[in-house]
Amino acid sequence: MKNQIQLITYVDRFGGGGIQQVRELLRGPLKDAFGGVHLLPFFFPIDGADAGFDPIDHTQVDPSLGDWSDIQALCQDTEVMADVIVNHMSADSPQFQDFSEKGAASRFAGLFLTLDAVFPNGATEQQLLAVYRPRPGLPLTYATLKNGEKKILWTTFTAHQLDINVRHPEGQAYLDGILQRFAASGIRMIRLDAAGYAIKKAGDSCFMMAETFAFIAEFAARAKALGMEVLVEIHAYYQRQIEIARAVDWVYDFALPPLALHAFAFQTAEPLKRWIAIRPRNALTVLDTHDGIGIIDIGADAQSRDASPGLVPPAELDALVERIHANSQGQSRQATGAAASNLDLYQVNCTFYDALGRNDRAYLLARALQFFLPGVPQVYYVGLLAGHNDMALLAQSAVGRDINRHRYSVAEIEAELQRPVVAQLLQLMRLRNQHPAFGGVFELLESDSPQQIALRWRCGAAEARLRIDFATLVHELVFTAVDGPDLSLQLG
Repeated sequence: MKNQIQLITYVDRFGGGGIQQVRELLRGPLKDAFGGVHLLPFFFPIDGADAGFDPIDHTQVDPSLGDWSDIQALCQDTEVMADVIVNHMSADSPQFQDFSEKGAASRFAGLFLTLDAVFPNGATEQQLLAVYRPRPGLPLTYATLKNGEKKILWTTFTAHQLDINVRHPEGQAYLDGILQRFAASGIRMIRLDAAGYAIKKAGDSCFMMAETFAFIAEFAARAKALGMEVLVEIHAYYQRQIEIARAVDWVYDFALPPLALHAFAFQTAEPLKRWIAIRPRNALTVLDTHDGIGIIDIGADAQSRDASPGLVPPAELDALVERIHANSQGQSRQATGAAASNLDLYQVNCTFYDALGRNDRAYLLARALQFFLPGVPQVYYVGLLAGHNDMALLAQSAVGRDINRHRYSVAEIEAELQRPVVAQLLQLMRLRNQHPAFGGVFELLESDSPQQIALRWRCGAAEARLRIDFATLVHELVFTAVDGPDLSLQLG
């Protein structure tokens, strides 16, 4: 994977013109700002129940966005990452429709997990309560098939997203078919979506078990054989994230977003510095994604009996959530938890810019921090434009995460690119991509006080330094040049 910033974007929400429009933006006003792009699900249908994460056909590009030749053309310009949704498929998929009509006579009988398939001897209350849940309630949906049979289907996320048996021959063939299609189209990076829930086991948590690690390793090996690197998407206790990182190519640094917000809110860099000292280096750094701002990633271990402490105390974590709600003028509260459907127990739904109270300097410093940490940075399309919460879309859909999934027209993008905060962000991004220091050695330097952090990259004579005081927002950002004058930036 190239050591340059990647864009995370929906194809249909960034310019509205499909894959070709995204390509034109990357070749035009965003030239040199990105070394790659993570295209969020572009499969058929793009407008399903979960914004593409419930594909009917995972191997078909939604015709409204283009086709596989457009993906191939984009891959010729830049590195492209795509999602492999390993845990589930749509209830409208031809596989489930066949099973619904034919029952046990269907070739897909056994592909879709049921309560009996996971608990053949029946499930006790204790066993069901042991299943780790990202959302309220049990992962089960009562259904009547077209042939009249009644089933209790395993549904980790929504009733429309049916969990599949990844060990079943049809499950393996389905996932291998996706890999083959991606490889043939030039995709060289994949993100395993919801991989932590892919294996179910009676009497266990059904989340990131030893069997799950084994499945991820096996699947990643098949992807690597086709020339693709693998990113695993897991929201989990920070120590577990470190363990996961040892077993995969890439993980997300999901602890960074809440820790950065915590540093500004509590005017201290101490938890952040403790994390930097132990965090995985094979990380994709993010401040925002298509989902909410993770809280579980810096909290106590909910799966341990002794609730092992997190990176910040529980009271400060609660206060941080309230600070985000206050900074966003209460908008994030309307989009989080029981206030909105499609809810997650461990995330706050808000744009990162609004989570910082639309403070340009704090926002740019947070981005500078992100770009200075070891790993490959990713910038979400809304964050690229320092986007505001989309309350109209939230009201229309009643889906909490839509608050951070605005649909930008080309005219809107052009206007947003003229804002000083966005122009400075792009300048910073191009420096991160091009400056030779970021190919060298990283150091967390000694700070004058707990409210400060100091970072440095050095490669030969080239050096990049960042110092932030989270109480005053006073900062130093310097890029030394090998064959020219040093560059010092003042942000915000």
